[in-house]
Amino acid sequence: MKYDFESLMDRRGRDALAVDELGGSWSPGLPKEGFDVIPMWVADMNFPTVPTICEAISERISHPAFGYFEPRDEYYDSIIKWQSIRNGVSDLMPEHIGYENGVLGGMISAMNTFCSRGDSILVHGPIYMGFSGSLKDNGYNIVLSPLYRDEDGVWRMNFDDMERKIIDNKIHAALFCSPHNPTGRVWERWEIERAMEIYRKHDVNVVSDEIWSDIILEGHKHIPTQSVSEDAKNRTVALYAPSKTFNLAGLIGSYHIIYNKRLRDRVEKESSLSHYNSMNMLSMYALIGAYKPEGYEWVDELRATITENVNFACDYINEHFKGVSAARPEGTYMVFMDCSGWLVSRGMTLDELLRAGWDVGVAWQDGRQHGGTEHIRLNLALPLSRVKEAFARMDKYVFNK
Repeated sequence: MKYDFESLMDRRGRDALAVDELGGSWSPGLPKEGFDVIPMWVADMNFPTVPTICEAISERISHPAFGYFEPRDEYYDSIIKWQSIRNGVSDLMPEHIGYENGVLGGMISAMNTFCSRGDSILVHGPIYMGFSGSLKDNGYNIVLSPLYRDEDGVWRMNFDDMERKIIDNKIHAALFCSPHNPTGRVWERWEIERAMEIYRKHDVNVVSDEIWSDIILEGHKHIPTQSVSEDAKNRTVALYAPSKTFNLAGLIGSYHIIYNKRLRDRVEKESSLSHYNSMNMLSMYALIGAYKPEGYEWVDELRATITENVNFACDYINEHFKGVSAARPEGTYMVFMDCSGWLVSRGMTLDELLRAGWDVGVAWQDGRQHGGTEHIRLNLALPLSRVKEAFARMDKYVFNK
């Protein structure tokens, strides 16, 4: 490969929550003596990002003035080209693109234009904890339509349940996650079309979180929600960011795509009310650097790396961890493990299982935070050697002890 996805990057003391906060309020504690930490909990990557990002930022900071500014034409041009080449979007214009500090804030701004406090929002479960926390904190009632695993173990939407809950709860806004987090499902076109037809039928406005849309495993393809019909294009606020793709969360910066002018004006007004939703100059240059030709190559190699890691992990789980199952994700770098069978067979609780992993340096995440019951969420965006070491420890010290 042209880019480095194999070297072990030391992030200690470099402002990395995944390693610097171990033992603090964010995690159960440090591992036992003799075990180093393998960070598999926070959803960021343990790979160096594409060099053009650092180059773009470095070039800008060589000029010693950072006053008020407006986004450069290159910023919009970079997004339009990226969406065209990666997602086949052919009609995107600069006026359709708006800045958001983050996807969560953009989601709330959109919901505030769709709804009143106390209204119900339809969301597929399991649900990313950031969404559940943000919606609850802003006074919305979450109505879950649970995904289910079919006979092949693939996560599916229950369209009948969605429609019934929309009617019963008088719902007029939905949060749609594509690819889905935490299950890693990449929706096929027919699935998005059917969901959007239900939303059209019942006049449900949609926020489509597509922050994971670049991290699609080999053999799958992201379909933008707004692309499946003219109606979907005009009732959807789509949210994107380079932060998940290129590990830029610490720089802050996302963007929305809204084609409907009336809806766009309302969302942008709502986003502006705090006088805080303003672009950071260096995050603008980070996006420009990310969306250069090297960024396209880097993402392709990232996808191949994540695909290999996911295949190794899921095969290992199925072959070695009796009573544990995991639907093979089609996107994202997270695996959502169902440990219910193993827990029953051992007479253990999920808390005890989580502690056993943390004790040997496998820093994984409690899946209950994302609506699971006996699940663990596992980040596989590490060099394969570290993934293999983590699973060797799980095998020897946790699941087959």
